Amino acid sequence: VQLQASGGGLVQPGGSLRLSCAASAFTLDYYAIGWLRQALGKEREGVSCISGSGSNTYYADSVKGRFTISRDNAKNTVYLQMNSLKPEDTAVYYCATDLICPLRVDHAYWGRGTQVTVSS
Repeated sequence: VQLQASGGGLVQPGGSLRLSCAASAFTLDYYAIGWLRQALGKEREGVSCISGSGSNTYYADSVKGRFTISRDNAKNTVYLQMNSLKPEDTAVYYCATDLICPLRVDHAYWGRGTQVTVSS
């Protein structure tokens, strides 16, 4: 199982980024998938996830109204559109999968992360 995250970078406050996660060696249809993040000196936390069917989504309170998750099962890929970014969104973002959504931080499987830095 591989989860390859991409799309991170440096952006100014108020800017946007879109993260992508390509999954390989398993089919997304049967699993929830989403994003965890970990800021320097803080614990890893759930950001957003979407169920296998795509019918259910979850967003942490801190990102509601700013982030949008979507999935393309045909491409085995999930996306996180991040708008109105704030400095407190700075973290390493990990694509992760679990049987349920919201993802269980201690049980989810995650791949290599991508750095998101929001700074002027």
